[in-house]
Amino acid sequence: MAKKKNEWLDWIKALLIAGLLAVIVRMFFFAPIVVDGPSMQPTLHDGDHMIVNKINYSIGDPDRFDIVVFHATAKKDYIKRVIGVPGDHVEVKDDSLYINGEKVEEPYIDSSKGMMGDNRTYTFDFKLEELPGGYEVIPENHVLVLGDNRGNSTDSRLLGLISYDQIVGEVQLLYWPLDRFRLIR
Repeated sequence: MAKKKNEWLDWIKALLIAGLLAVIVRMFFFAPIVVDGPSMQPTLHDGDHMIVNKINYSIGDPDRFDIVVFHATAKKDYIKRVIGVPGDHVEVKDDSLYINGEKVEEPYIDSSKGMMGDNRTYTFDFKLEELPGGYEVIPENHVLVLGDNRGNSTDSRLLGLISYDQIVGEVQLLYWPLDRFRLIR
């Protein structure tokens, strides 16, 4: 009888430890997230399930073109692509991205831009100075984010710059649906 009781206690301890480890991993290291809406198409689709790495930005800063999850409001997280990093001046002119005055290619939206008809614009012109906050360059500890689906995305053009404190982490793995399983880079 005592042996059976010890066996049950061992199982309970193991389950509690496993549960505690799962909570710690989810809170501090990795978290699942589901895309809600079309703002990151064609890269990510509504309903895609992904893993967010929360560790990267505790040891480094976001890089240009990372896909990040951030707290847009107290109740809503958004998924967008980092376009501008501290010290950058960003503008879009004639449907082309310019960072610090140099034209930058955006291969992740080429297929969508190619489907646009003549005289149609994929990304409307804007300058960093025209966005909320009126910055001339992106200040320290902030990024400018845009959705890949520029015509249907609430991003820095409306929200302003995103502070590092708002960033949850970097999207690194798309795991569902299985036919789209891949590392995000």
